[in-house]
Amino acid sequence: MKSTRKMQRLLERMAAIERMERGKICPMAGRPHYNHQTWQDGRNIVRYVPEDERAALQQAIDGYNLFRTLADEYVDEIIRRTRLERANNRKRKKRDD
Repeated sequence: MKSTRKMQRLLERMAAIERMERGKICPMAGRPHYNHQTWQDGRNIVRYVPEDERAALQQAIDGYNLFRTLADEYVDEIIRRTRLERANNRKRKKRDD
């Protein structure tokens, strides 16, 4: 199956993401730092993040979420192409009969 321009653009955008991190950031009441929560090996892992690192961490989390969104779009495009290919093969078989 040949890749489409859309597939190429999605792969290029995914490759351009330089920083990623899983999880989410939660402010801690009355404290100068944040919780960074991730799920790893079946457990919730919590790390404390100082205020001055919060923005960079949030950008990395946003990068991960964008990557997942783009990957889902890529999968949807592959599925669309696969279904189209199968439908075309069925049409060809009917004509050959």
